[in-house]
Amino acid sequence: MDKASHPWSVPVAVEDIPETGLHLEIEAPDTVRAAIAALAGLREVKQLSAVFDLARRGAGVQVDGAITGRIGQTCVVTLEPIENDVVETVDLRFTPQTAAEEDLETAALAGSDDEDAPEPLIGGKVDLGELATEFLMLGIDPYPRKPGAEFAPPKVEEPGTHPFAALEALKKRPGGGNT
Repeated sequence: MDKASHPWSVPVAVEDIPETGLHLEIEAPDTVRAAIAALAGLREVKQLSAVFDLARRGAGVQVDGAITGRIGQTCVVTLEPIENDVVETVDLRFTPQTAAEEDLETAALAGSDDEDAPEPLIGGKVDLGELATEFLMLGIDPYPRKPGAEFAPPKVEEPGTHPFAALEALKKRPGGGNT
């Protein structure tokens, strides 16, 4: 796994999940949050935590939970620093890679665009840190706006001062093409 593209790793092996399930709460440390901010192009990630419930489903794993974060961005209108909260829910099924590929092939043959197709379970582990990072990034507003900020185009004070005013004046003269 590349540390630059996956700065937070909290792997959980399927065999470590009891039959009764596993509840985990994770919090990203400062260094991880700084790396995620750089990766996502944010000013900062002030807070990032996740709560997960994992349940074994045969050879696979069902992961339910929520990601919460507080991120620092720049308003696209005023260019002022702002903070936004990100809350994303997780409801994913992981199956061993070969089983996941078979499920995708079966869905493709049936003509189904099943958005709930299972994720591949690689190496018998689910990486909750990587999952939390991905869901945080999915929840980021790409055009953050400070509350109440509205874009207003610049106003032209005099009607004759726009770049094409000279052409408009020629057009309005007798014989200037305005018939």
